[in-house]
Amino acid sequence: MDCIFCKIIEGKIPSAKIYEDDNFIAFMDIAPIARGHCLVIPKHHCRNVLDTPDYVAEKFYPVIVKISRMVKKAFNADGVNIMQFNEPSAGQEVFHAHVHIIPRYENDNLGIKMPSRLNVTISDIQEDAMRIKANC
Repeated sequence: MDCIFCKIIEGKIPSAKIYEDDNFIAFMDIAPIARGHCLVIPKHHCRNVLDTPDYVAEKFYPVIVKISRMVKKAFNADGVNIMQFNEPSAGQEVFHAHVHIIPRYENDNLGIKMPSRLNVTISDIQEDAMRIKANC
């Protein structure tokens, strides 16, 4: 498999690891957008969250929380962004599930902001909810 993250897991590519257990590793992003920007990845190769088996997913969030707290404390950050992208249309560039943890500060000018909101009716929202529930 030609996956850069799998090669990091196998030790074939060096990384600045900050955490490792039987199922996950966390390491510093090689092209950070802020000091302390790191990634958390499952050792089990899966393309993204949409492809992540339940037995991996159920253990993923607690590790993300742990690393987020470590990063916030280590960099005395005001907050953190936890970002995850699925498929190219959503900005995914490396096709191994991963989460970015980025320390944030008041007025840091990183520009990571929510886009403007859609103008929808409560009827639109209810219709969208029914579409989602139909795919349970």
